[in-house]
Amino acid sequence: MPSFDTVIEPNLVEVRNAVEQSAREIGTRFDFKGTSAGIDLADKTITLFGDAEFQIGQVTDILLAKLTKRGVDIRFLDRSAKIEKIGGDKVRQVVTVKSGVDSDTAKKLQAAIKQSKLKVQAAIQGDTVRVTGAKRDDLQAAMQIIRKTASDAPVSFTNLRD
Repeated sequence: MPSFDTVIEPNLVEVRNAVEQSAREIGTRFDFKGTSAGIDLADKTITLFGDAEFQIGQVTDILLAKLTKRGVDIRFLDRSAKIEKIGGDKVRQVVTVKSGVDSDTAKKLQAAIKQSKLKVQAAIQGDTVRVTGAKRDDLQAAMQIIRKTASDAPVSFTNLRD
């Protein structure tokens, strides 16, 4: 039976390369000389450092430019964390890299597929959503529904089987 998996999976190698390029640019830019501006990557969290919120904004702009240049969708970044003071007049912001379909999004996708009245079934399997159906055309229609439903998340489709 034909099936495919719906996943949210960034290219972590390109994310690391973009963070390293951003750190190099921050180290060489004249407007960051003598400041605590910086960027750090640990596992799937990127920490942005600066002297003020304005500087965090500049570091974020550099990071987003480097990610875009390397072909990484910026929707993978969860920038909802607040900018926090870490002592003195220094601030930081923690940005997480999204990976895997969270349960709320998975339930929303599953409900959208059920409401579409296509002859496919959607099953939540951990951090992926597996869609199975009898016809390949139905699967392609389900892919379009998933793209419309999860427009705020960079979904991709893997493990396509005939």
